[in-house]
Amino acid sequence: MDKLDYYRQLTRKILTEYYELGVKITHSQIETDLIFDELHDHYLLIVIGWEGEERIKGNTIHIRLRDGKIWIEEDWTEDGVATDFLQAGVPREDIVLAFHPPHLRQYTEFAVR
Repeated sequence: MDKLDYYRQLTRKILTEYYELGVKITHSQIETDLIFDELHDHYLLIVIGWEGEERIKGNTIHIRLRDGKIWIEEDWTEDGVATDFLQAGVPREDIVLAFHPPHLRQYTEFAVR
C-alpha cells in the first residue's frame, strides 16, 4: 500500500473513532456526521442540529491530504488529532497544522507545508 492510500485509510479510521465517541455522548438534537470525499481528499467530522433555539453547525475535524502530507485544517478535539496520527507512526514532517497561519507554523514541531 502506498503512502497516500495508507493516509486515506488511517484518516478514515481516526475520524470514525471520533464519530463513534461523539454519537455516544451527544444528545438527540445534535447529530455528528462523517464526510469522506476521497476524490478531492477531504475528510470531515461535523456536528449539526439544534440546541433549543440556537442552530449548531460546525466542523469538529477537517483533514485534507495534499502534496503527500496530512493537512489538519480544523481540529476542536481535546488532545489534538495530530496526536492520533503520531501514535499511528506518521512522521511529524508529514503533518501540517494548517489551522495555524503559515508564518507561525515554523514554531510548531510539525511540517510548515
